[in-house]
Amino acid sequence: MRATLAAALLATTALAGAAATDAAAQEKVIRATMHADVRTLDPMWTTQVIASIHGNMIYDRLFASDEQLNPQPQMVEKWTVSPDRKLYTFTLREGLKFHDGTPVTTRDVIASTRRWATRDGGGKTLMGFTDDLVAKDDRTFEWRLKEPFGLVLDTLAKPTSSLPAIMREKEALIDPFQQVTEMVGSGPFVFKRDEFMPGSKTVYTRFKDYVPRKEAASGHAGGKVVKVDRVEFVWLPDPQTQQSALVAGEIDFLEAPQVDFLPILAATPGVELRAHPAAGSMGIIQLNHLHPPFNNVKARQALLYILHMPDFLNTIAPDPKQQRLCYSYFGCGTPMETEAGSEVYKAPKDYRKAEQLFKEAGYNGEPITILHATDHATINPANLVMIQQMRKAGFLKLDVQAMDWGTVVSRRTKKDPPAQGGWNIFITGTSIVGSANPMTHTSIGMGCEKAWFGWPCDQGFEALRRSWALAPDIEKRKEIAVELNKRAYELVPYISYAQYSTPQAYRADRLSGLLLSPSLPPMWNIEKRS
Repeated sequence: MRATLAAALLATTALAGAAATDAAAQEKVIRATMHADVRTLDPMWTTQVIASIHGNMIYDRLFASDEQLNPQPQMVEKWTVSPDRKLYTFTLREGLKFHDGTPVTTRDVIASTRRWATRDGGGKTLMGFTDDLVAKDDRTFEWRLKEPFGLVLDTLAKPTSSLPAIMREKEALIDPFQQVTEMVGSGPFVFKRDEFMPGSKTVYTRFKDYVPRKEAASGHAGGKVVKVDRVEFVWLPDPQTQQSALVAGEIDFLEAPQVDFLPILAATPGVELRAHPAAGSMGIIQLNHLHPPFNNVKARQALLYILHMPDFLNTIAPDPKQQRLCYSYFGCGTPMETEAGSEVYKAPKDYRKAEQLFKEAGYNGEPITILHATDHATINPANLVMIQQMRKAGFLKLDVQAMDWGTVVSRRTKKDPPAQGGWNIFITGTSIVGSANPMTHTSIGMGCEKAWFGWPCDQGFEALRRSWALAPDIEKRKEIAVELNKRAYELVPYISYAQYSTPQAYRADRLSGLLLSPSLPPMWNIEKRS
């Protein structure tokens, strides 16, 4: 029954049609179902991971992270750093061209980098240390710093959202707060706009003029050699349908199988489960700092006395091998791991203390608007746990608004009061890799109007993050990370509800050469057997 349901749905998304030509039938096609549907095409406009996965297909970048998460040159052929570490000189590889056949130049690179840095947390920090970006010729440009900043390459090579994609200059000059709609990159795949069906299918074809690097592929770095003709992201919103489609061989790759189905997939001949050693996600309960009650720090602190992390973990990742009880804002198992300041969150729940803090914050029973994404495999159950725990406290009035994840992504940008289309709380997540670095950790930034959704604001915290970036060695960074974690628990920019890992599943009887990455699964280097 499940396989039949999957087949019927996949038929409507044109997985295989009676009208397919003989030539099309000979194509090698990877059919993959990602954790979400591609709705936003501009990978700089949003931190939505699926937009970065989409961007990773069609755009290239200056540097990328290898399997060991070390930054490696991608579009850059060579670079030098001056003795005072304030001048980086980069030279682009020869033969780089966009999908329309035009060459990639430093004008495109500089305009794209500036656009990305306007929206990305790590990019904003990097530009804060930047004096200027100057093109010397079409292939060489200088990155001039005001003072040394040791994370230039790491920031450019970040493996998480938002993607520092290199666009054509004319797209890169579009207002960063407006979406780019024409998707012309220089990466290994071409986006097929004429076959794009939101809510159903996103199609990419091999860019025949792409010149891969000569190094072996590793993570997002090295030679991006495309060995198939097409990749189709097929959107199947129901987790059971996703699992059934993989078992039946109707899709080849499933990025985020629901945990309930992992035993079935593990026991299915031809299906394999795999995960990068650093793969994992941190669940985030994002609070709106602009409007009551969470514009008052006491209301944010009160939630630490109500929410109980083990309940989230046991719901989202019931297998102990997938879960980790972690109270570090920078993830556990990372160099910056510290649980300093988390004593209240770890302690037994105290509803009386929470109610006292809410009253001191001025809360008088007004509705708390929660954006509840019901179509996401982990966010939906996390919402249910959070709502149950908040209702258990007994004194909070909740306005739970059910919607799909795409609507949450759109609505979370609104700064209006909750009663006028805004919000108080939404749940999301980030990768452990992204959260491990205080500078690339988008959600933790407290840059006020420049901060991520929720707009936390504290200049002292931002000064601490800056000192972390300027620290001379990792030991000093660890010391500062302790202070950052303490300060985060005092100010509560957001609340982490879980650290967990979910393996990817794929048809090993059809696919080979898959690359390990903790985020944004690479679709190059993969061979497809009949």
